[in-house]
Amino acid sequence: QVQLVESGGGSVQAGGSLRLSCAASGYTASSYCMCWFRQAPGKERERVAGISTGGSGTSYADAVKGRFTISRDNAKNTMYLQMNSLKPEDTAMYYCAADRLGAWACLYGDRTSFNYWGQGTQVTVSS
Repeated sequence: QVQLVESGGGSVQAGGSLRLSCAASGYTASSYCMCWFRQAPGKERERVAGISTGGSGTSYADAVKGRFTISRDNAKNTMYLQMNSLKPEDTAMYYCAADRLGAWACLYGDRTSFNYWGQGTQVTVSS
């Protein structure tokens, strides 16, 4: 059974940093595309960043380019999101998602492309 567990969320001031982790189990992570999404209160769940199975391909939402970095360690079945220069508008519940996808869907597909989701970790950025 596929399981995804996020950790690393918290409360920080604007300009601060956080590192999120997503630990995967129940499948071989190296064969699955993985992605971070976020959802703020009253808003739709939006894609933040995606990473290909081997880690060589990445994509980012315009709002986080240059500030967030996605990575993965397949030996540990874990994906990461390094978030720097955080802004109040980054406040949201952050979710990791995984699925077996082609290259395009992996890097650009929306939330409907993914069948496996974690429970989320809250990130709150104060001004």
